[in-house]
Amino acid sequence: MSDSSFTKSSSKKDAEEGLLLAPKFDSSGLVTAVATDSKSGDVLMVAHMNAEALRRTIETGEAHYFSRSRNALWRKGESSGHTQRVVEMRVDCDQDAVWIKVEQQGEGACHTGRRSCFYRAVPLGKAGAMTLEFRDGEKAFDPGKVYPGKLT
Repeated sequence: MSDSSFTKSSSKKDAEEGLLLAPKFDSSGLVTAVATDSKSGDVLMVAHMNAEALRRTIETGEAHYFSRSRNALWRKGESSGHTQRVVEMRVDCDQDAVWIKVEQQGEGACHTGRRSCFYRAVPLGKAGAMTLEFRDGEKAFDPGKVYPGKLT
């Protein structure tokens, strides 16, 4: 599931030290994408991009992702209006992950109504069944109004 928009890296050294964008898509044709708030640095969400989502993100400056559950390309905010304008994009050392710093438009990035998808903490130093702890878990918007007819 490659895209002719991107170069195939000729060597590990080229991928890690070269200047050409040569994303290393997994066997499903995806790279992991981490979106952080450009001002606070908070992690807003983790999603996936296929070649088309990556290309559209680069071309438009708006975050596009690939939904594994729907098997479809989507632009962040196309149904909620909570878009993400990309301020900076980076790839990791072997180009199999993308980090985008975004200006989050609207009240939140999470379909549950929260600003971030990372609103629960895992307690460390414990064994057995884990009880998650809410951190910054207040709802920023009513997901029922933003996504009518959809379960969160």
